[in-house]
Amino acid sequence: MPFAPGEGPIHVALTFDDGFWAPAYATMRSICLATRRRADLVFHLCHRPLSDGHRADLLKIETEFGASLRFYDLTLSRQLLDLADRVPRHKRLSDIVYARFVLDRFLPDDVTRLIYLDCDMMVVAPIETLWETDLGDKPVGAVEDPWGKWVGSGRDIRQHGVLDPADPYFNAGLLLIDIARWRAANVAEKLETHISDGTADRLQCSQNVLNLIFQGNWHRLDTLWNVVDPAPAHVSLNPYNLHYTGVSRPWHLFSRVGYARLYRHVMTNELFYRYWRFRMKKRIAKSAPFLKAR
Repeated sequence: MPFAPGEGPIHVALTFDDGFWAPAYATMRSICLATRRRADLVFHLCHRPLSDGHRADLLKIETEFGASLRFYDLTLSRQLLDLADRVPRHKRLSDIVYARFVLDRFLPDDVTRLIYLDCDMMVVAPIETLWETDLGDKPVGAVEDPWGKWVGSGRDIRQHGVLDPADPYFNAGLLLIDIARWRAANVAEKLETHISDGTADRLQCSQNVLNLIFQGNWHRLDTLWNVVDPAPAHVSLNPYNLHYTGVSRPWHLFSRVGYARLYRHVMTNELFYRYWRFRMKKRIAKSAPFLKAR
């Protein structure tokens, strides 16, 4: 049955751990600020254990905007814990990114369509415009990645790797998912196969695995829904969603990325500086053994 746009809940999923609660809050708050359908928003927060204080921060979204939050502790998912022990490691990414593969396994039955977002994003356009996109018969919609040839094929863009550089390649940080068709595509089962036969190790990261699974079977969304590493010049494009994947992030104190000042106010100044102090304390604690050794 084709998706019928209109009134009703808008389901959005985020995955993060306790150290990334503030960017997750900023992503949610950006969505709420850019839409008039705030009460329709249902945020599915797929997380590792959260401190009481960080959970309270996240719940402010309900108080301020009337949106709904549903919490899912990923450490209670035996399937995900098992996956985490076997998936390829990435030097910059947590294995929590593999939660995307099994979202359909623990979300409730009333979720038939889902927007998945990475937490390093800021949405600046009405999310319902994305939500109501016609996917046709495709299980997933995504934006073509400007770095796809390099990310998917490695250094020197190897032609004879698992992924062909001639094929369109999407960024998996934003996905519009038809849950029934996602299940029919056997995403989790295919991941298991790719782990068993060594393909996942060759692909190195979850985004590459998703591109292999959905090769030729995804709907291309408007590029403005996932503008990667925005610079100040991107403001003139009026992007819909900003994706901060680079070394410099908008929650850094002296960040020069695009929309950095707006991001600080979306996160709110109070939480921005509190998160900065949180990150500095973690960095100092991590450096303490080295300093003592000297």
